[in-house]
Amino acid sequence: MSKLSELQPQEVWEHFDAICQVPRPSKKEEKIIDFLLKFAEDNNLDASKDHIGNVLIKKPATAGRENVKSVVLQSHIDMVCEKNSDKKFDFDNDPIVPVIDGDWVKADGTTLGADDGIGMAAQMALLVSKDIEHGPIECLFTVDEETGLTGAFELKEGFFDSRILLNLDSEDDGELFIGCAGGIDTLAKFPFKKEAPLDKGFAFKVTVSGLKGGHSGDDIHKGLGNANKIVNRFLWEASKKYDLRLASFNGGNLRNAIAREAHAIAVVPTANKEQVRVAYNMLFHDVQMELKVTEPELRMKLESVDTPEFVFDKESQANLLNGLYACPHGVIEMSRDIDGLVETSTNLAAVKMMDDHVFVTTSQRSSVESAREDIANMVASVFQLAGADVKHGGGYPGWAPNTDSEILKITKESYQTLFDTEPVVRAIHAGLECGLFLEKYPGMDMISFGPTIRGAHSPDERIEIETVDKFWKHLVDVLDRIPEA
Repeated sequence: MSKLSELQPQEVWEHFDAICQVPRPSKKEEKIIDFLLKFAEDNNLDASKDHIGNVLIKKPATAGRENVKSVVLQSHIDMVCEKNSDKKFDFDNDPIVPVIDGDWVKADGTTLGADDGIGMAAQMALLVSKDIEHGPIECLFTVDEETGLTGAFELKEGFFDSRILLNLDSEDDGELFIGCAGGIDTLAKFPFKKEAPLDKGFAFKVTVSGLKGGHSGDDIHKGLGNANKIVNRFLWEASKKYDLRLASFNGGNLRNAIAREAHAIAVVPTANKEQVRVAYNMLFHDVQMELKVTEPELRMKLESVDTPEFVFDKESQANLLNGLYACPHGVIEMSRDIDGLVETSTNLAAVKMMDDHVFVTTSQRSSVESAREDIANMVASVFQLAGADVKHGGGYPGWAPNTDSEILKITKESYQTLFDTEPVVRAIHAGLECGLFLEKYPGMDMISFGPTIRGAHSPDERIEIETVDKFWKHLVDVLDRIPEA
């Protein structure tokens, strides 16, 4: 048994440890779905699975609490699969290896999956508890939250009965979330023609690594570096001055993660070799100084490689590099209504080469629907000007705050009583599934809370041990305070 079982609350950590043993990439949740259904069967709990893979497990009220309002607790079962480039790991088959590191739990070179495995673990602990008093509870486990909110989109009316929903997918102890941003993806497809490289040229690979990455909603305001932007900055400048010809460009991964690593292969005339090295060193110094506070572990490397089989033709190279340079990234607008809340942002997430096209993935978020459409159109127009074929992915709605919410009052009073501290009530720039639930279940009373998680969507993901205990006590106390219908 893992050392996680030595942590408190033991019942939550043991379930989290068990979840870590089950692979659960987005869109590949079959193993964790079977795990949950087997868990329900072993514990004589009523369970069902819908057409898309969402799982609902029900538990009756404890004696004397039958008339209490029913509550649905919700988390998502998929996880972001990111690893360090030097880590050999198969997310489809290998178990996550959690490690206790001082006051935190992290993974060994990969994402931990505390987002949202810790929410799942709390649900499972409640479902098998014998000494916690509560009214009727339903536990909803949704699929594919991280790459498309598919489970929430496909959820059918009537799958669950409760009209109070506790979303267990937040990442800040002491903060209660009552609203979130909506989002949309903008995808660009750049065609390119292949040409033979110079017979005598200097071929090299430039790599950016060591960046923190992170969640494109929660972390977009932190001034973190974007590896795609940094690599492209070098390529763009070198193409103007030193006749650089691009052979490949790949960076970033997931639409909702800030790009941590990127690399490109290019060729310059041999006569420009030393000038390119000097330009690289100067840019590295400049970027280090620009990001010295937020990205102290930034690494850039330029190394010679074998001459590639082909390079881009000049027109398609210029289109791609100009498009990436002009594409906005980061915070676009801060909220005028809620102090400190990012209202609108965009993330240049991934650049991937396949055959004779380069695919660029970006994501836009805003708590204002019209502003979300505006920034998505801005990004689209940049790529269209650069000759790309552009389309938008399916957007998802935001969740408008309700400051008169009954469950907000209950959850806020519970936290203050337990910990003698008034929690912060706010909206979040990240996307939550709550907006979609509200479409299917109008009038649903919802709130989101959880323990402290840092570095989500990156191999630096970690969860603060102390706050898991607080999260569990808070959750149990909230259920105890739910009034009769």
